[in-house]
Amino acid sequence: MLKRIYLSLVVFFTSEEVTYSQKQTTAFQQTWVAYLNQSRFSDKWGTWTDLHLRTRENYMDNLSQTIARFGLTYYVNNNTKLTAGYAYVSLYPWDNHKNVTQPEHRPWQQIQWHTNYPKLKLMQWLRLEERFKHKIKNDDELADGYNFNYRLRYNFYLAVPLSRRPFAPGTFSFVFNDELHINFGKEITYNYFDQNRLFVGFVYHTTKTDNIQFGYMNFFQQLPAGNQYKNIDVARFFYFHNLDFRRK
Repeated sequence: MLKRIYLSLVVFFTSEEVTYSQKQTTAFQQTWVAYLNQSRFSDKWGTWTDLHLRTRENYMDNLSQTIARFGLTYYVNNNTKLTAGYAYVSLYPWDNHKNVTQPEHRPWQQIQWHTNYPKLKLMQWLRLEERFKHKIKNDDELADGYNFNYRLRYNFYLAVPLSRRPFAPGTFSFVFNDELHINFGKEITYNYFDQNRLFVGFVYHTTKTDNIQFGYMNFFQQLPAGNQYKNIDVARFFYFHNLDFRRK
């Protein structure tokens, strides 16, 4: 079923010149760890911080990417937030830049909303990114200037408690999470569909607001050539930390 969904997305977003018979898929195994923080300083204002480290292959070999992302959040209400910020991304040596790290500058804007029930939590966000990736001259050297494109991301998150005390400290929940990425802009030719991240796993609730999330993610990505893809099995470990500095 999952392969059918991926194939449908690929057919819809790629050029007619790219046929299924030309498809080349490379498989990897990676580990992703991250710290994600949302801090609230008043009824209307807060901050967003997330830090990521990702390995390249065989779960523990080499680094593929690090991300430091920051933002300023405006709370429309307790369940709806608007955030704008900046992310700095380091893309460590890869096939077309084997001996040099490629930097990326990424301004971003987002709307995030929560829907909470006694035994169910839903979260969604829609994020727009402006991606400035440093050009590559050769395996050993960066070129002058940047490649640019927009990327739109839609994220859906569902958590179901596995305890009679829903979401209480010391309990677990089951998590389903899917995030779709779409490229657009004049420099995008073949890979309007960028990637899909499908995650299933568990949450351990350390406090009423904080949790550790761990599980398996399938990362499926189309590369700029249009007929080349990555299918990555990911072991994912995230810590979500929420702070509220408002006076009680």
